[in-house]
Amino acid sequence: MDAPSRISSPRSRTWAISARSRRRPTTRKNVEQAIHEIVGELARGEAGYLDALRAYTDSLYAQMMELAPAGKRFLLDKTPAYALVLPFLAKLYPSAKYVVLTRHPLAVLSSYAESFFDGDYAIAVSHNPLLQRYVPALARMVREKPVAHVWVKYEELVREPEAHFRRVCEHVGIPFEERAIHYGESGEEFKGLGDPTGVQRHTKPVTSSVSKWAAEIASNPATLALVTGVLDGLDPADLETLGYPREKIVAQLEAACGSAVPVKAKGPLRYRLERKALVALRRNIHQNALGRVAKRLRFALDVLLRE
Repeated sequence: MDAPSRISSPRSRTWAISARSRRRPTTRKNVEQAIHEIVGELARGEAGYLDALRAYTDSLYAQMMELAPAGKRFLLDKTPAYALVLPFLAKLYPSAKYVVLTRHPLAVLSSYAESFFDGDYAIAVSHNPLLQRYVPALARMVREKPVAHVWVKYEELVREPEAHFRRVCEHVGIPFEERAIHYGESGEEFKGLGDPTGVQRHTKPVTSSVSKWAAEIASNPATLALVTGVLDGLDPADLETLGYPREKIVAQLEAACGSAVPVKAKGPLRYRLERKALVALRRNIHQNALGRVAKRLRFALDVLLRE
C-alpha cells in the first residue's frame, strides 16, 4: 500500500489537504498552496478555476439583483481594494464595464488619515502603506489597459460632473440622468466606514476638497517630512502616468507653506467618538500587550470555529 504522501488522485489530494488544514489554523500561505495543488489537477487548469469562481460570483450578484427594485438591470460593485487585484479581475470578468476613478495621491492619503485615524498621518502610514500599494496598481491598469475602461480623475469630475459622468454612462451603456449628479436630493441615507461629513454636507460634487490636503500637510513639519518620505518611495513614472508628476506635487506643497489650514467639518458625535476610540486602540497595536492578546484571541477563535 502506498504511503499517504504519495496520494495523487484529485479526490484523495483534496482529502489530504483538508486533513492537514484541520490540524492547524488556516493561513494565507496554506490556502494558496492548497488552491495551487487543486488547480494543478484540473483538466482545464486556471481556466476551469476561473469558471468556478465566476459561477460563484455570478450567483451572488444574481441574488443581489433579486433584491433590487423592479426594472433595475445593472449592479455597481465599488470596492477600492479591487485596485490591488486588477489583473485577476481582468481575467475573471474581461467583458465587465470598468470605471477607473483616480485622485491626487496626497489627497487620498489625507482623506484616509482624517477618516480613519483622526488626522494622525504617522499611524495611518504605519498601519497601511496606502500609496505604495495603490499607486503602482492603478498606474499599471491605466498604462497597460488589460481591459476596456473609462478613466475619470476626481479633480476633473467635481469640476465638470455632467461632462465626465456622461462619459461614464456612455462607456457603461446606460442613459445619462442628471439627478444622478444631484445625489443628495434623493433623501437616501449614505452608510459606510469612511468619513460621513462630506456626503452629508453636500448634495452634488464640489471642488472644496480638491486642494485642501496641501495646506493640512504643509502646516505640520513632522507630517510634511513623513509625507515627503512616502512621496520619495513612489515611482515617478507611476505618478506621471496617473497625471500627478512628482515635481508638480512638490510645487503644490511648497506653495501651500504658510497657507491657512482649512477648518475641518465635524461629523456626527457617534462617529467622532468611534473614530477616536479606534485610533487609540490601533496605536502600536502590533507591539503592545493589547495587540498580543488580540492575536492570541484570533488564533483561539480560529481553532474553536474550525469545522
